[in-house]
Amino acid sequence: MSQPVVVYEPFKAGLPPMREYLRQLRHRRAFISEFARSILREQNYGSAFGQLWLILNPLLLASVYYLLIFVIGGKADTTRFGHLTATLFLFYLIANSLSEGAKSITSGQRLILNTSFPRIMLPISAVVVALFRFIPTLIVSFVIHAILRLPYSWEMLWAIPILMIAVVLAFGQAILISCINVYFRDISSMIPYLTRSLLYLSPILFEAGKISHSIKKFEILNPIFYLLDSWSRVMVHAEAPTAKGMLHASIFAFTIFFVGTYFFLARERDFAVRL
Repeated sequence: MSQPVVVYEPFKAGLPPMREYLRQLRHRRAFISEFARSILREQNYGSAFGQLWLILNPLLLASVYYLLIFVIGGKADTTRFGHLTATLFLFYLIANSLSEGAKSITSGQRLILNTSFPRIMLPISAVVVALFRFIPTLIVSFVIHAILRLPYSWEMLWAIPILMIAVVLAFGQAILISCINVYFRDISSMIPYLTRSLLYLSPILFEAGKISHSIKKFEILNPIFYLLDSWSRVMVHAEAPTAKGMLHASIFAFTIFFVGTYFFLARERDFAVRL
């Protein structure tokens, strides 16, 4: 039986035939799911303690930060703890997507060199992993909400579009950073510092309405500032998000998604050479 012949053509920047590319991506949905599950199993997600740690890690971190706020600020309340846990859980979805996405292409080197498939599946799988990690914390967030007796209202349904915007942002940044990391390998070493900076500059340890006016004008530069503020308004205070907040979060999320996707698709045929 004759073997199929694979022809490697010189790399040329530009988008691949999108109709065929999307068709292949759609037909490999099961692969994305199973590949994400294999990563989780490798990280002990399949064990009871591994799943429990997904909840305990951000919860313990939130408790430590809450203690620091109480010690340094001299006062804290249940609403502030609810804000801290809710925003920290969503922040971890974004941070995990960034860190897992950065190494998704470089760690899949053997798969890329030996198999023909849409490369964008690898950063997509990284975001799926982050989503699997986020779901248990979302349940814990509702439990904390009930224990702290925070308010409920129909405005909390705004959490659905806000979460969708967060997922779009997660996909965009994972796709973009995975491509950049192919060309600049040191970028993965900077991810922990980037995520820690975002943690301190975003309305997590503080509420957006309580920052000083002198630095308030710089909040527009933070891509997740209004996203987390909107999430806190909905999940903690049971209020509708502001139109400005939703617009800001949407513009950043979809801009990063489209720019990252275009950059990735235009360069992915060069990955095999770079790896």
